[in-house]
Amino acid sequence: MYKDIAGLVLYRDLGEDCILYKLAEIFRDRDKGEVSKAELTSRIYQQIKRILDVATSYGFNRNLWQDYLAFLLITNENSFTLTCEKTGAGDGTVNTFAKKDYAIFKKLFDYDFKEIEKELQIDCFSTITDYKALPKKEQMYNQNVSQKVRYISDKISQAQSVDEIFDVMTQFYNQYGVGMFGLNKAFRISHEEGTELKFIPINNTDKVILDDLIGYEIQKKKLVDNTEAFVQGKRANNVLLFGDSGTGKSTSIKAIINEYYDQGLRMIEIYKHQFKDLSAVISHIKNRNYKFVIYMDDLSFEEFEIEYKYLKAVIEGGLETKPDNVLIYATSNRRHLIKETWNDRTDMNVELHHSDTMQEKLSLVHRFGVTISYSKPSKKEFDHIVTEIAKRYPQLGMSEEELVAEANKWEMSHGGVSGRTAQQFINYLLGKL
Repeated sequence: MYKDIAGLVLYRDLGEDCILYKLAEIFRDRDKGEVSKAELTSRIYQQIKRILDVATSYGFNRNLWQDYLAFLLITNENSFTLTCEKTGAGDGTVNTFAKKDYAIFKKLFDYDFKEIEKELQIDCFSTITDYKALPKKEQMYNQNVSQKVRYISDKISQAQSVDEIFDVMTQFYNQYGVGMFGLNKAFRISHEEGTELKFIPINNTDKVILDDLIGYEIQKKKLVDNTEAFVQGKRANNVLLFGDSGTGKSTSIKAIINEYYDQGLRMIEIYKHQFKDLSAVISHIKNRNYKFVIYMDDLSFEEFEIEYKYLKAVIEGGLETKPDNVLIYATSNRRHLIKETWNDRTDMNVELHHSDTMQEKLSLVHRFGVTISYSKPSKKEFDHIVTEIAKRYPQLGMSEEELVAEANKWEMSHGGVSGRTAQQFINYLLGKL
């Protein structure tokens, strides 16, 4: 095994602590005869435990060894895979190295562990290559990764030639990309002082779709039109969704990423205290073959907060132009985002040029080319939302008249009329069944 792995060229940078490399070291030490059987067994079990941990995180099943190797192939960012992500497979000489690497991975896929199992009197490799995972809820693992790993694992295990593997992998890279951006829909960022910026996948995003949001058809169409232009490579605008709480602003954004993920849309959620990292985030993603929406939920600023200046510079006004593959979508309960005071609008302000203060505070919202208003539903609209949501749960067994009457009682003591209140009311009824 270790001799095969040493021949990797494009895929050799898997990390020193990679399970594959650790197993290769174990097999090398076994061939040298310098390590006891007990120590070899212990070291193998350590790596088997790591494979099981990865399998649990990503929902691998059946042949965990092949799934793990497939996971390495679809997450390894190198010059070849990144090029395939952008342009697909070409006719360059690099293809020779790629095919040699795929030949090695094919040997690893079909590796026979019987000899070492017999020698050490273990059966752990046989167990993980014929594995039945415990059933678990989708929220407990990354389903996006699981599905793609299983697809690649099946294709490579069934492949009859290296050329076939080459076609499978290059088509996959071109369609989905490579690494974490290829596998995941949405991300958060982490950047502690003295450390590098990290993108953290959000494993289980809400599976909401736009049709789940009752009403607001004009608002949804504006958002869809802008997003479709964006993913198609046309000119598109930053978007601000503002209005009353509970009206579906955040739901609309979540539905957008579910709708356009397969077309290359990715989302990065950033909080207000992280705005100083915006430039670094953009520098990491500007050359990738995806369309990125930087999502800011419940965006607003108090008078003493200056983080909005970072946002202004990134959107428009800094020396570096915002790349074409990045847009900013934000939701807010405030139309103007930054808190205004009465003094901002009167001549009583001690600042001589009070109009400059107003312009400073309004300039941020003006950098969003599309603004979409979500207002509270009327009483009639609220009743319609309640009855439409209830239709998804026939087990409630209530007439429309009963539903509306109970919903009207509920909203009076639970935040007033809104789509959120309607959903909470239905949840309450379902909890009583």
